Amino acid sequence: MKMSLTIAPSTQFSSGKAGSKLLKQKAGEFLQCTRSTNVLLELIAYQKECLARGAPLTPSLLTLEHLFTELLRRDEMRTTVAAPSRTAGVPLENGNSSHLSHKQWLLVQYKESFGVILASFNHEKPADACQALSTAMKLLVAEAQNPVELPSAPSEQQQQFPVGRLKQILSSMLSSERLNTHLFNRFLEYSHYLDVIYFCWKLIPSLVPRDCVPNDVFTQNLLLLIGAVSFGKDALKETNNVLCVPLAGPFDYVFVRRQINKTWNFVVNWPHGEAAHQQLLLVLLEKVLPHLEKPVLLTDFLMDSLDVGGAISMLALQGIFVLIQQYNLTYPNIYEKLYSMFEPEIFHTKFKARLFYLADIFLSSSHLPEGLVAAFVKRLARLALIAPPQDVVIIMRFIGNLILRHPALKSLIFHPAGGEASSDPFVTEERDPMKSKALLSSLWEVAALQNHVLPSVAMAARFISNPFPSVEWDLSSVLEINENDIFDNEIAKKTKQYALCIDRPAGMFGYCGGEISSQYWKLF
Repeated sequence: MKMSLTIAPSTQFSSGKAGSKLLKQKAGEFLQCTRSTNVLLELIAYQKECLARGAPLTPSLLTLEHLFTELLRRDEMRTTVAAPSRTAGVPLENGNSSHLSHKQWLLVQYKESFGVILASFNHEKPADACQALSTAMKLLVAEAQNPVELPSAPSEQQQQFPVGRLKQILSSMLSSERLNTHLFNRFLEYSHYLDVIYFCWKLIPSLVPRDCVPNDVFTQNLLLLIGAVSFGKDALKETNNVLCVPLAGPFDYVFVRRQINKTWNFVVNWPHGEAAHQQLLLVLLEKVLPHLEKPVLLTDFLMDSLDVGGAISMLALQGIFVLIQQYNLTYPNIYEKLYSMFEPEIFHTKFKARLFYLADIFLSSSHLPEGLVAAFVKRLARLALIAPPQDVVIIMRFIGNLILRHPALKSLIFHPAGGEASSDPFVTEERDPMKSKALLSSLWEVAALQNHVLPSVAMAARFISNPFPSVEWDLSSVLEINENDIFDNEIAKKTKQYALCIDRPAGMFGYCGGEISSQYWKLF
């Protein structure tokens, strides 16, 4: 007969230091006599109650972590592998403990507590959810060092890793209801170990749904997991970098690479929302691309992404650039696509610096047609009129570098028939840069910016009035500046100016330098 578990009242363990102290005392009491089963049941019930009420979980999590880590160290839950019992997972009272040995009863409570810890991943407070993840990983390490279940046959070294526990942890983080960015950021503390990387990739393909298309929340969580456990080739050189147990032999990169490609083939074919699509490209470019067996197969996906617009197009452009540079991909209209990306919206995206960096690489060749480069120069100059101050500085440096690479473009500075703002032959709406008539125009926009209210912006625009340097400006030094940097620099300059009084004052309301002002002061 199943016995109902009486939940301890919330007043038994108060919050704060007093409650934490009482929890530690209860845990110590149980560790002194593990036959005091009611104490363990009270601690587990309190953890469940805190989770149900949305109360702070950290004190109870730390208590369970300490308690079960000590039990694992003592081997008090170690059993041999046997057929699963019908009562597995059912909390037992003292009266029913005769049906199972005390070790088996402790093991049942451990498995139930581990399930409660995994459920704590969904706590509203990120700090408590991250503490639950930390507790689960520490118990995983303790279980790897002191297995709770020993197989009848001698186990291999790799089988000592608690793969089942790791699968439970990963499955709990891959939620379909909430984005667990905080959990995956915390998981980065463990995902750089080779054994964690290996067994994560051994499990990830089995966690991917095959019979249905998951929602965007699950997709983003899966992408966060892929990004967390991805690695560079240099990480494989540290053979002793393990969390639990050493691997049996060298790291099997061929197997892991096969798992990465299998997982990626599923993910890339799912329909994606804007957020998931953007995250997919980020993970692809920063983590996954070096491990793909046939990156050229991504060409269609990247070209379709290039037509989406916004940040997605910028990221897709970087992917196409990698394929062009490393895999000899041919994209006939790449410069038209790049030209169309320079819109006012780029100044409000976090990938703005990435676009300027890629454009600088694409336009680095001195063999490009002057009409093409001139179109980019004019489009950038036109954008500078409405760009934020920090972006104007970037644009000025970029235009200056393009003119240095193509000296014939100096004609744009003082073009005799280039026109002014009201009669500029440059066709802004033209999508083909070669048809924009940029060579017939002039850089009146840069000349206008020389009167900018900010001295740093005005000085950057004066490059057309000064002799050009022999080397290009360093674009990387200004790609990451923001409005706060400009503000701080201007404030720092202002602090060097001091107010001086020419006439020494004779009193608080004395002669102030003029008869009219002195009359007003005399009113006091």
